Amino acid sequence: MNVGGLRFAAWIFLPLGLGLAALVAALLVIGGLRQRRALAAMGDAERIRSLLTFDATRRRAAKGVLLVAASLLAFVAAARPQFGRGERLIPRTNLDVILVLDFSKSMHAQDVQPSRIFRAKVEIERLVRSLRGARFGAVAFAGEAMSFPLTSDGAAVAQFLRQLTPNDMPVGGTAIGRALDQARDLLARDPHSAQHERVIVLVTDGEDLEGSPVDVARQIGEGRTTIHVVQIGGRTPERIPEVAADGTVQGYRSTPDGRPMTTQLSSEGEAQLAAIAEASGGQIVRAEKGTTGIDTIATALRTKMVTELSERVESVYADVFHYPLVLALLLLVVEALLPEGPRRNFVRPVPPPRAPRLVLRGLRAAAGKEERRG
Repeated sequence: MNVGGLRFAAWIFLPLGLGLAALVAALLVIGGLRQRRALAAMGDAERIRSLLTFDATRRRAAKGVLLVAASLLAFVAAARPQFGRGERLIPRTNLDVILVLDFSKSMHAQDVQPSRIFRAKVEIERLVRSLRGARFGAVAFAGEAMSFPLTSDGAAVAQFLRQLTPNDMPVGGTAIGRALDQARDLLARDPHSAQHERVIVLVTDGEDLEGSPVDVARQIGEGRTTIHVVQIGGRTPERIPEVAADGTVQGYRSTPDGRPMTTQLSSEGEAQLAAIAEASGGQIVRAEKGTTGIDTIATALRTKMVTELSERVESVYADVFHYPLVLALLLLVVEALLPEGPRRNFVRPVPPPRAPRLVLRGLRAAAGKEERRG
């Protein structure tokens, strides 16, 4: 509740105080009326008034006003009045982003030119450059996962992912659940991440056939971390190139019986990726028109930093409840010290003067003579 530059942090006490002050005033008025009726019932009003040494009506009224005002001010103090004294700049809430990139051999597929993995690295590097002020960590995974801790040096994270290839992964496969667990551990080990906005960006073209990534994603979501999923590839089969250690393509991979080896995402796999995003309140973006879809996530995060996580100006208020509280105490002291009648000066009665000693002796002698004569 604001009144000009004054606000009340606990304004609910104001109506309570008004109600109590009105009740006290009503009780005082009723008490005064009953006293008048009692005096009127004793006899003639003029005669009774002449018997009174002082009319205390005004002083009683003044004491009642002081009591009502003190009660009201006490509740005004309880309402925590605050006065605006300026503004302050609230710093931006930091954004922590863990980039989880799939390095399985199927990421060599060329439905996204020049290849899925190459294009994903380029767009991830663009995402890092566009989110200035954010901190980044990374997880590279296939059958196992390797990680890079959270840092403000986004270029170092991009370099970590850039220098890896699917051939560097010791175990093949697509262990999404393990990768998400590794990302959660990176956030948990950082001492500042708990106060930051936390986001995991999962970039993959496959499904996890080993663990339960949806359960892991649900636990991550319960920890207030959002997972955005970038799905590369779909149900259309794509041949997987055979890439040498130097990056040159040496034909296409084939099965042991000589058939071309292809990659495609099943309907169950698509549903699994969608469930991972949904379990943590994130979104899923599917590659289309020759792009991976990472740019869409980058745009959403950049907008979030500009709006929700941007710096803002906040008014600063100082508590001034002690002013009405001290005034209420002073009024109560004045009310207690204010008497209903004037101060009376009591005079001690003066004893009768004593007769001189010679006179007393004469009187005693005369009394003795009278007794002897008798």
